[in-house]
Amino acid sequence: MEFVLVAGAWLGSWAWDEVVPDLRAAGHGTHPLTLSGLAEKQGIEAGQQTHVRDILDEIEQHDLRNVILVGHSYSGIPVGQAAERIGDRLAHVVFVDSNVPANGESFVSAWPSGRSMVEASIANNNGFWPPLTAPDFAGQGLTDDQISRIVTGSTPHPGAALTEPAVLTRPLSDLPATYIKCLLDGDEPNPDVAALLTSPHWHLIKMNTGHWPMFSQPNELAQILLETATQSAR
Repeated sequence: MEFVLVAGAWLGSWAWDEVVPDLRAAGHGTHPLTLSGLAEKQGIEAGQQTHVRDILDEIEQHDLRNVILVGHSYSGIPVGQAAERIGDRLAHVVFVDSNVPANGESFVSAWPSGRSMVEASIANNNGFWPPLTAPDFAGQGLTDDQISRIVTGSTPHPGAALTEPAVLTRPLSDLPATYIKCLLDGDEPNPDVAALLTSPHWHLIKMNTGHWPMFSQPNELAQILLETATQSAR
């Protein structure tokens, strides 16, 4: 299997550094991806569809087959769109405590209670959503060192990626998918995800950790991904 790993807002490929070794040790290809405008790709103009194209380009340029697409947080939105566009290259898609795309809806439109806050923040920060600060990570199962690593590595997130609408051509419920719910970030999936989980193609896994399991429980997350690969190969 070929894992394409996409971390959420503010993060880059480095967020997967403690997950990748376990996947590679098991013999799988791993492709941690930095989206345009973030981390080492700062300065590249990017919207949501740019991020979808980043994922498609990674798959096409390396001619990847048997792809397990993994999207964390914000990146569930571009990952979900990319998953339906790669046809029979897709083996499975894993949403890690993530948003999911809805046709014509954006990241902020799917978060009504936070929309005005995010849009105001983007407007006040030259078109970018500024990263979280250390106190924002309290109660998420992270050590002080892990929080420091996230805060230090985070870069402002391109605002257009959060306000552009998703484009879907068929129901997400048709995709073979796993949703990982991190319990310290809420006991239950949001209503959009709950509806998708009624599909026979989707199933739910719960982790007793916070919203950033690639930092707080990287080995446990890797094990879930490895089990997904085993099941997808059957």
